[in-house]
Amino acid sequence: MIKKISFMLGSLTLLTGCGDDVTEAPYGSWASPITAELTTRNAVSLRSVRFDGDDIYWIEGRPDEGGRRVIVKRDKDGNVSDAIPQGFSSRTRVHEYGGGSYNVWDGTIYFSNHSDQKLYRYSGSGEPEALTADGYRYADCIMDGGHNQLICVQEDHSHEGEPVNTLVSVSLEGGAKVRTLFSGTDFVSSPAMSPDGKTIAWITWDHPNMNWDDTKMWMASITPQGSLSGTKTVVSRASLSVQEPRWTDDGKLYYISDPDGWENLQSFNDGESEPVTEEEAEFGSFSSLGAHSYAYLDNETAVAAYDQDGVSHLATIDLENGDVDEIKTPYVSISRVYAHGGKIYLIGATTTAAAEIAEYDNGDFITIKKSQEPIVDEDYISEPEAITFTNLLGEPTHAFYYAPKNKDFVAPKGALPPTIVRLHGGPVGATSSAFSAGNQFWTSRGFAIIDINYGGSTGYGRAYRERLRGQWGVVDINDTIAALDYLVDEGMADRKKLLIRGGSAGGYSVLVALSTTDIFAAGANYYGISDLEILARDTHKYESRFLDSLIGRYPEDIDIYKERSPINHLDGFTKPLIVFQGLADPVVPPNQSELIVKALREKGVPVAYYPYEGEYHGFVKKENIIHSLEAELVFYGKILGFTPAGNLPEITIDNFDG
Repeated sequence: MIKKISFMLGSLTLLTGCGDDVTEAPYGSWASPITAELTTRNAVSLRSVRFDGDDIYWIEGRPDEGGRRVIVKRDKDGNVSDAIPQGFSSRTRVHEYGGGSYNVWDGTIYFSNHSDQKLYRYSGSGEPEALTADGYRYADCIMDGGHNQLICVQEDHSHEGEPVNTLVSVSLEGGAKVRTLFSGTDFVSSPAMSPDGKTIAWITWDHPNMNWDDTKMWMASITPQGSLSGTKTVVSRASLSVQEPRWTDDGKLYYISDPDGWENLQSFNDGESEPVTEEEAEFGSFSSLGAHSYAYLDNETAVAAYDQDGVSHLATIDLENGDVDEIKTPYVSISRVYAHGGKIYLIGATTTAAAEIAEYDNGDFITIKKSQEPIVDEDYISEPEAITFTNLLGEPTHAFYYAPKNKDFVAPKGALPPTIVRLHGGPVGATSSAFSAGNQFWTSRGFAIIDINYGGSTGYGRAYRERLRGQWGVVDINDTIAALDYLVDEGMADRKKLLIRGGSAGGYSVLVALSTTDIFAAGANYYGISDLEILARDTHKYESRFLDSLIGRYPEDIDIYKERSPINHLDGFTKPLIVFQGLADPVVPPNQSELIVKALREKGVPVAYYPYEGEYHGFVKKENIIHSLEAELVFYGKILGFTPAGNLPEITIDNFDG
């Protein structure tokens, strides 16, 4: 259970040792059973549940196998096995972030393979059969059984220049011919077919919008030849997000949208849209591919996850009157919701246990697969406190605070812990209070963490999200400063021991904070952005115009790009920085890290740099996850002057004599 507090209502509780036999030692130096290796031991990520008769499928991302994503099957008798052979990994790179990489019909799996991005067919024996050619990527495939074809999102990389996104059919007979069904928009996603196989709906958007800004829903009839006719836009309005069209078995169409500033369930019937729910809550996930925020228990009842005040909830929705009835769960984060055979399935996590796939039936949640078994006694686990504080503009802002906790240690009387500010990626994303072994790696060693949902984060409505419009590198930093001011004022943090870490967009915020403020002792940047102007020219298509809304139009607003780029504020850099970068990252290319590292080396600022071969945007290989955590810990120890416990690697910090 999350404790929810406000700084204005009272002080936070600073946890220390909990056991009877504790050792006094400085914060940061505590020995912890939560090693970097333990955070990855027998750990998998869980994605994309699918059903085929009595069988259930899901994807496991496995650090022990170099981040390979394996489709796993549990049959009706409870037997669990890998459903694709060694050498194959179900991961699409459409939009680079992927999602919706596979589906299953009548015992046959259709999946995108990571290494070559071809679409494959596999029936459980022999070798998977390639259905498509090199140079193309596929996602969100659905079955059109009436024409023996798949209907998929295709991204064409077969030519020079920007890839082209279209809706295509892939014939399952006669050589797997690919045919374009719809084109002409910058992006397409989420095809959904009516139960009679006669109508299809899908989502599109165009630059400079992202899929949470301004999207449209389209509809067309499927001809006897399997092509489309009567294609038309059916839901379209400026500044309207449209997501996840889905049909009931009796042919009614629903989707998620935010006409009133909150993502709610809508109906579309007889050419008209009507709200089903009107809650101050977010029912959508903003994932353009593979999203599954709701499902149908029957033609009158949906089951959905929604976020409110930073916490996920599960509820049934009466599709006739819009009544929302919450189902009590142990989960604080629910990323996917499904229904099959009258039962509810979800992927959810608690504050003390990692994500799991669970089945809900007759009031009980039954675990199907855990991403990781409990790794330590709960006396080592720091649970988050949800805090709301006032930012520099007097606006309510949200975060989660984790106190140091280790039953074997206590800090010297009067000491305060080093506090790590964690900034999530996105930047239009969010952090949650779900259990993270990575967070516990730090808190069990005597660090505190403040995990901030700065203005721009999702889960609090469109108005909160749009605080960041045109203000990236300003609002996120100001909200961070406000959070730290409150922690210091509350006697929870030492102003001389403030640290900041973040990845991707969060890494950019780290660099901005270090170049424009002097409040941090050190920072850790994971594949962050140092030069916005270069990023605007060389990033991938999906986010190539994202900066239009976050910074300004390019090149018209080039002065703002220059002003907000950390590489142009080298005079402000005085505090040590450690940088981690995947060398195969197409989202934030390696040159972004290499630029800032080279500049800081030349300026004489302490800096350490660790590039990893074969890593993309976010590290998935066990050895790199372990090394980056351990190296970051050693780095903080050197900067703050404590000796971390454990058998840790040596690191090199340029321009540092300590």
